[in-house]
Amino acid sequence: MTGTMLTELFIKNFAIIDDLHIRFADGLTILTGETGAGKSIIIQAFNLILGDRATSKMIRSGAETAELEALFHIQLNSEPANRVKASGYDTSESLLVKRVISQNDRHRTYVNGHIATIQVLSAITRHLANISGQFASQGLLKEDQQLCALDQFGGLTALRQQVGAGYHEILPLIEHLEDLEQKHQHQAERTELLRFQKTEIAGASIIPGEDAALELEKIRLKNAESLYQAVYEGVESLYGAPGAVIERHTEIHKGLERACRIDPSLKDRIQGIVDAALRLEDTISAMRDYLKGIQMNEGRLEAVESRLDVLNKLKRKYGPDLKAVVSHLDAVEKELSGIEDIPLKIERTKKSLLNRHESLAKAARNLSEKRIQAAKSLSRAMEKELAGLKMGKTRFDVSFSKLPAGRDVSPYLTADEAGIQETGIDRITFMIAPNVGEQLKPLAQIASGGELSRVVLALKAILAKTDSVETLVFDEVDAGIGGGVAEVVGKKLADLSRYHQVVCITHLPQIAVHGDHHFRIEKTVSGGRTRTAITPLGIEERIEEIARMLGGEKITPTALDHAREMLKKGSKAG
Repeated sequence: MTGTMLTELFIKNFAIIDDLHIRFADGLTILTGETGAGKSIIIQAFNLILGDRATSKMIRSGAETAELEALFHIQLNSEPANRVKASGYDTSESLLVKRVISQNDRHRTYVNGHIATIQVLSAITRHLANISGQFASQGLLKEDQQLCALDQFGGLTALRQQVGAGYHEILPLIEHLEDLEQKHQHQAERTELLRFQKTEIAGASIIPGEDAALELEKIRLKNAESLYQAVYEGVESLYGAPGAVIERHTEIHKGLERACRIDPSLKDRIQGIVDAALRLEDTISAMRDYLKGIQMNEGRLEAVESRLDVLNKLKRKYGPDLKAVVSHLDAVEKELSGIEDIPLKIERTKKSLLNRHESLAKAARNLSEKRIQAAKSLSRAMEKELAGLKMGKTRFDVSFSKLPAGRDVSPYLTADEAGIQETGIDRITFMIAPNVGEQLKPLAQIASGGELSRVVLALKAILAKTDSVETLVFDEVDAGIGGGVAEVVGKKLADLSRYHQVVCITHLPQIAVHGDHHFRIEKTVSGGRTRTAITPLGIEERIEEIARMLGGEKITPTALDHAREMLKKGSKAG
């Protein structure tokens, strides 16, 4: 086993399935069975493995949970392996996906034994498998998927990725420019306010701590006369007046010195009197200096009060203290510098955008031109494939239109009056006219299930060598067809299985005989409960199943012979 493929599928307590285990191999696997046997339930279970939303209504009656598990063999360095690795999981050449559906709707998802989200699961399984059903929910009926298919066919994936990368690089620059221009529109009013604040604060020439110093000076100025009187009287009492303290101190000191001559031991004890005299003289000198500094100046008091009024006003507007006011000035100057740089920033951003836009627009135009060329080749290839599927008169075309570039679209996301998205500038639709004389119509409007099935099969056959999806599941690809068309479809599926693992559910023996592997799905009743079982068929069992598909419940020897011959031819054709 060298390719990436589905190897096992486990289903437990899901709808009417109680316990089912299917082993898959490469090549073409056929699933057959009567209507209502449970084939669609298996497809539903597989869709859940690929990331569909679960509901508790899917749980088998009487059970608390339903469990679905799928084991994939992952080829190293393949696209699926890289996606698994990018999501943080080690493949070790295998990937185990498990869904547990609960009655309380608290469902759980596991990838290689680790809990995972539905978003992670969908990203991992995106290139693992694709289910093509009968109805318009098929991915290839969506225009974005058709565009992917065209790019894949034309080998334009790398160029498309280049456009996508350029698109995502330019988006942040556009947002940045819009932000700058919006700021620029409102900057006049803001600039005026900031400049006023700067002038007001800077003009005050604030000195840190000066408000406290001025408050103290104001108190001194207001009480200058009282201060002068008190200090002057103190100096006089200490030094100048008759009987002053310093005079009395000198007399006391002289008396004690006479006593020291009588008793020398007293000298150490009166040293404090000497020191006190020196300190007292220093104090009197300082008080005289203070008297010289006392101002009785009404003009100075008015100046101090005026200055304090300015500072207090600034503190009320810009902060509780002068430090906060200075910090606000720093912030204002920084913001002003940024605003004044906006025109320069706008100019630089526009220059960068012009360069990036030129590169993006060139790549988008190039991609569009190559798509038009690829579309012509794809149309011819589709018509050829459809002719081989018994739709020989079918016309197929790819309709192009440009993405709109409305007034809300940035000019940097336009090219030739078209809007640029991550996929380029094109919007395409696969157009088809299955019958002669009919007008071309969008693929999604095809009414015939048989025609739709063959168109999808033809497109997958064309993309087989380049399709990154590893496992293809066809649900009711035989809808609306029969006979010779079914034989051709069977051969086409067999051809497709050379490049992909193909699983096909069918009611037609002409398709079933081309399978490399064949399973029969049966619905039985046991113990009052309906259950679905699946059985791998050997050669004789395949003959019997094909005979049943040919002739109904009553299998005749003729039907068995016919089935054996069909199986022999189908094996050779495959």
